[in-house]
Amino acid sequence: MTRNLPRALAAVVVLAAAALIGWRVLGPAEVIEPATEPYPMAVVRPPGITGKAMMAPLIVNGRIRVYAGKRLVKADGPVDARTMLTPRWSYRRWPAQVSGVVAVGTTVVTRWTDGELVALDALTGTVAWRATGPAGPGFAGRTGAEPVWAPPGMHVAGASVLVVAGRELLAWSAADGTRRWTAPLPSGCAGGSFVTVGGRFVCGEGAWDVVSGAAVPGWPKGPSTPVGCDVARSACGGLRDASGQGWLVGGHRPERAAALDQPGASATGGLVLTNSGGVVTASGAASWSWQGNAQILGVRADKVVLLAAELELVTLDARSGAQLARFTAYTDNERVEPWKPHLWQVTDSVVAIERLRPGASADPDEHDHYYTFEPEIMAAV
Repeated sequence: MTRNLPRALAAVVVLAAAALIGWRVLGPAEVIEPATEPYPMAVVRPPGITGKAMMAPLIVNGRIRVYAGKRLVKADGPVDARTMLTPRWSYRRWPAQVSGVVAVGTTVVTRWTDGELVALDALTGTVAWRATGPAGPGFAGRTGAEPVWAPPGMHVAGASVLVVAGRELLAWSAADGTRRWTAPLPSGCAGGSFVTVGGRFVCGEGAWDVVSGAAVPGWPKGPSTPVGCDVARSACGGLRDASGQGWLVGGHRPERAAALDQPGASATGGLVLTNSGGVVTASGAASWSWQGNAQILGVRADKVVLLAAELELVTLDARSGAQLARFTAYTDNERVEPWKPHLWQVTDSVVAIERLRPGASADPDEHDHYYTFEPEIMAAV
């Protein structure tokens, strides 16, 4: 028996070591790699294609690009880099998955499937605050476009981050993670939520004030379709109600806008933009027309950004309609073939677009779903 004791002790040691290794590999973990380089300067580039990437970039503060993987969030910069660079900083968690990412100023707020909200300082990559919320949906897509440009049930409203979970709406302060308020939602509010420029959270049949969480009476009958939104379906300038009627939502009360009834019409930056018969027409804050068939991507810094039918990016002066720039939406070293836009982000100086094959379905895992190995294209506008 004494002879077998060393063997038994050795077996215990091996099992303990295996358990420790298993815990380190499979157990909950967090890895933070903060920035060691100076924060990139804002860049001003003439209009044109600046680069492409394998992952969708969330442009933050005009300085860095933030990407979402299944279990990590990372950043690089400057924003006009020709391709993805070695991360300035990165943040990993295990085994939770990234559900969504939004930014308020220089605070990047990440939501995870285990319910954790982790805010990162965009300058350093360090954790600014943490909060516990409801579990989020799993990571979607392959490029991270959905988590950073259209995170499910996650929105930005001024200095707040809103999260939809079942029949509950929760608001956190982006500055310090303080829970501001919680509001109950009706059963018909699953999916399709958005936030207006005028400070209303809209979902299903109703609307709620983003400052207090109180229900707003007299809203157009939903469910509604938002138009002219920023990323995370936030800062939307208009909507079409359940009957297809268009409304401007830049103020506290919706204002009827018949021009928004047209499919493809948009409302942003004080303008109502329509595209009919090969002419883009502006009304509202300015009145002008531009000859050409194009998809309206957004309005930022007094510039209207269009994607022309010839797959060219066009920038117009929002006040006069004068064409400021026009260039093909391809890099110099890639083939020129048809593609279609999926999701995108327009900022004051940059547009980033995810490109799909013309016949791509909604399944990102299908063969030849994306246009080339680096489907995200970026341009200065």
